[in-house]
This record gives sequence, structure tokens and C-alpha cells, in this order.
Amino acid sequence: MHPPRSRDRRCLIEPDHPQLSVAQQCRLLGLPRSTYDYRPVAVSSEELALMEAIDRQYLDTPWYGSRQMTAALRRRGWPVNRKRIQRLMRKMGLQAIAPGPHTSRKQPQHPVYPYLLRDHPPRAPNDAWAADITFVPMPIGFMYLVAIIDWHSRFVLAWELSNTLDTAFCLEALDTALQRFGMPGIFNTDQGTQFTSEAFTNRLKTAEVAISMDGRGRVYDNIFVERLWRSVKYELVYLHEFREVLDLLKGLETYFEYFNHRRPNQGLDEATPAEVYGLA
Repeated sequence: MHPPRSRDRRCLIEPDHPQLSVAQQCRLLGLPRSTYDYRPVAVSSEELALMEAIDRQYLDTPWYGSRQMTAALRRRGWPVNRKRIQRLMRKMGLQAIAPGPHTSRKQPQHPVYPYLLRDHPPRAPNDAWAADITFVPMPIGFMYLVAIIDWHSRFVLAWELSNTLDTAFCLEALDTALQRFGMPGIFNTDQGTQFTSEAFTNRLKTAEVAISMDGRGRVYDNIFVERLWRSVKYELVYLHEFREVLDLLKGLETYFEYFNHRRPNQGLDEATPAEVYGLA
């Protein structure tokens, strides 16, 4: 048995429990009250609407850098300049996946590893895993979502939410995946600072997992995670107004269970990720 994740323990809290306060429930579950009280990153309603417009455009055209994104939004009636779009894309953790000028999230002090999947394409479950982070809008702000998937089967192995774009929630997802599903041969990410950090790469090295990173400007290096984000956004996030983080957590839990076990995948000959991964 693996210890329950803080995300799972948050979902056990009953705000309207007739006998136990939220603080008492947190103590019983060994959950810091501050962890339960996660709040979305607060922004103005106008800025949040613009960030959602950027996100929707990015899902359709992930090769757009700030210049093309600015032009596309202006055509849709947004009176924006490139500097503002650069700032918001940086805040959202977005960068174009095509050659050309764009804002990079790369940390110059962190080492970058070669892209390994070109010469070692995954042919079976656990040959390679991939991870990425996306922006999740809410009516009063936004959160960040990280997911780790099995490349061959598209099975979502682990995921976590955070209101900061840091390394800690990525490490929690990585630890969950390693504890529950063993070790992949290769672990692929982009060159974001969370994944190039010493803490993250050392965890992979300790597990003797080969580290792979997308080449800058290569559209298809992490394509299956990009497709996952499109599904999550259009099939869940943009169909519901999750006003509370706990509701978003429960919605994502339900969606990923559906995605893994009940949603046929065209790229898998209409099988589910769980069937291909071997868990059906």
C-alpha cells in the first residue's frame, strides 16, 4: 500500500461535516490546513479572459509565438500589444513549439539533455514516459496542472495541481508514478525549469531512468501530452465552471479515470489507454 497523496486527502475533506470542522479533519488526515486551502492564482476578470483566449488559441496553434499570438488576438478584437502577450504566455508557462523568436522557459544554469525518442521509439508500455505542465483557468483565477503519461499507451500515470509554477508538484507526480508503475526506460519532457532542475533530474538518475528532452522548435517531440491537454480542456475544463479547487480536483480525478479506462483512442485503434497499458 502506498501512502495517500495530499491531493487524495484533500478530496476526503467534507466542508459541511456536521461534527468535524475542516481544521479537525485536516489534523486527522495529517494534511496541513494551508494545503487544503489552495486558492487559484488571483487575476482580474479581464486578464483572466485574455489568458483563456490565449490558451484556446494555443491549443489550436501551439506553434504560435508571442508575435503570431498577438496578431491572432488582435484579429479577434483584443486590443493587445506583444509585450503584454509575452508576459502572459510566460506566466502561463507557454512557449511556441516551432522555430522562431519566442519566450523560452529554459534555465541557462540547468543542463539540457538530448532527445532520445527519435532513435529509441517506444514500442511497449514503460519504454518511455512523458510529462508536461498546462494552465487551467477557473472563474476567479487559474491553477497549473502537471501530468505524466506512458508514451506507448497514452495512459495517464500521475497528475498534480498547484497554484505555483514550481518543481515541488512535478516531483510529487513523478514520485507517485514511480511508486505505482515502476520505472520507464526513458523520461521525456520539455526544457522547462521544473524538469531541468537538479531535484527533478536527480530523482530520475537515482531511479536509473534515461533523461530525454525535447529539441527546441520540434513540434512532435511531446505530441501525445499536447493532445492530452486539448482533450482535458475541451472535454472538461471549458465545459464546466469549477469555482473551487476541490471541485476541480474531483473533476480531473473523474476525467482521467474516464480517459484511461473508458475513452476509446483513435490513435490506439479505438482501444483505451488502460487496455494498451495492460490494466484493463
